[in-house]
Amino acid sequence: MEYLVLTFEYIETDEQLSELVAQYQQSPLLVIDTEFVRTRTYYANLGLIQAYDGKTLALIDPVAVSDLSCFWQLLTDESIVKLVHSCSEDLEVFAHYGKCQPKPLFDSQIAASMGNMGYGLGYAKLVQQCLDVEIDKGESRTDWMKRPLTDAQLQYAANDVFYLYKLYPQLKQKLEQMGRSEWLFEEGERITQGRLDAPDPETAYFKVKNAFQLTPKQLACLKVLAAWRQQKALSRNLALGFVIKDHALIALAKKQPQSVTALNKLVDLTDHEKRFHGKELVKLITTVDFSDLPEQIDVIALRPGYKSTFKQIKNTLVELCEHKQVATEFIASKRLIHGFMLWLFNNKQGETPLLLSGWRGEVVGSAIDDVSFSG
Repeated sequence: MEYLVLTFEYIETDEQLSELVAQYQQSPLLVIDTEFVRTRTYYANLGLIQAYDGKTLALIDPVAVSDLSCFWQLLTDESIVKLVHSCSEDLEVFAHYGKCQPKPLFDSQIAASMGNMGYGLGYAKLVQQCLDVEIDKGESRTDWMKRPLTDAQLQYAANDVFYLYKLYPQLKQKLEQMGRSEWLFEEGERITQGRLDAPDPETAYFKVKNAFQLTPKQLACLKVLAAWRQQKALSRNLALGFVIKDHALIALAKKQPQSVTALNKLVDLTDHEKRFHGKELVKLITTVDFSDLPEQIDVIALRPGYKSTFKQIKNTLVELCEHKQVATEFIASKRLIHGFMLWLFNNKQGETPLLLSGWRGEVVGSAIDDVSFSG
């Protein structure tokens, strides 16, 4: 176990942050990480920001600092590479609090995968594999909103950027040797796309589990209910499931109760959901406009010929990945194959599927040009 005690600056005033950012602006590389709490909320509660440029390791307290704008601006400075690890949730934090996305982005988990060091490696595992250092992850479930933070919590947070900086030369060299540096930055750009878009209540029903089971009339009802739930969740900063569960929305859309008495008979809703939202839900249902029905959700996996076509594509791509030494998860995932098959079914109309775009398109080449899927 690594017990190295790290030295860091604790940033808790606007003036300290301004001075720190001025220093970081001179660096070609900046490691960034966040610690947050997310249990019942729609948005994560940001508890700490870690940053390290190889000279100054800083722990920025977003609870104490009143204006983080200079730091958010720093993240968009394209002369500085932003080094992160498995950053999907961090990107959500940056989008919500900073209205920005870091670029250029170097995600060490993606880099390790592209460098054939292992797909989806966790931070501790990657540090151990590359640096032969075992780090303590004992504070991973801490309450980052509680003040003051303990020495153990602060050291844990500092570790997350200190060793990531040390990983960078190995990962960078590996990708350069394999000619995949551009792949990495392209992927970094891709995973930031769309994150600044506001949630659209009109399309919220597409994300409700099992919505594909509903008829157009039932979908019209679900569309209204899902939009209401999303707006309620945003206004209260509450996770969607803590407003009302997916299966309850589906039951309401199917049964469409016209009174509170009828709604209360539904076993799919909890007593809490009935008590707090019953009257409002009934009012919504009774005012649904059925004059312009949404189309039934198309589930490509239910189409004739899907299984055999999917298997054909999957086998071809797996063999290709083995030959070109690319992790199959990057090329032959179910989601990517689905996107490709949907494009085929639509006679190759619309946006080119991710599987055939950018560096993936270079890898796949003409391997699946002869595949057809009529559904």
